[in-house]
Amino acid sequence: MIKGIKICGISDLETLSYILNHPHPPKFIGFITNYKKSRRYIEYDKLKKLVSVKKNKTNFVSVLVSPDDNILEKIKLLNFDFYQLYNVSPERTKMIKEKYKIKVITALTIDSQKEVYKYRDYDKISDFILFDGKGYEKSIGFNHELLNSIPNSINKMIAGNIKIDDIPKFKNKDYFIDISGSLENEEGKKDLRKINKLLNLTIK
Repeated sequence: MIKGIKICGISDLETLSYILNHPHPPKFIGFITNYKKSRRYIEYDKLKKLVSVKKNKTNFVSVLVSPDDNILEKIKLLNFDFYQLYNVSPERTKMIKEKYKIKVITALTIDSQKEVYKYRDYDKISDFILFDGKGYEKSIGFNHELLNSIPNSINKMIAGNIKIDDIPKFKNKDYFIDISGSLENEEGKKDLRKINKLLNLTIK
């Protein structure tokens, strides 16, 4: 079975509490910290309250797209275990990790084998490599077979329009699944029934 689940795009306390108190909580929960184009983006004051809750054994992840120094300084004392970085160079990734003493998930958006191999620039720096589609907030998928050549020694996550019913297809894979859009209802809000189905499915 897969190594675990990351649920991304949580933006309200009710959903967060439900997930944290579920019998089978995910390994990671992601919060959209600075990408305002996403409907899952959270303003700072609300974010601060959300991540101040007792998180038990779940890791809190700040999702950041091309973060500048201002946002990094603003969130540095918040209750995050990881920064998930999009569009950040290896050099700046290393600087962020060392300066803020934070674990890092490097997010690569891919649609070709050549782009997959960019992980080699980050594998000595990052704690995880996340392979995502090109859509950012649009949840665009990609061909997961492109990841077959990556060594097992690399800590991997995958994202990009993954559905709950896709999970059994990954049963022999050695990575974490990052899932968001398929847990939402027609209004774009997280659906607790879908979350429950996902978390119960991952223990089978």
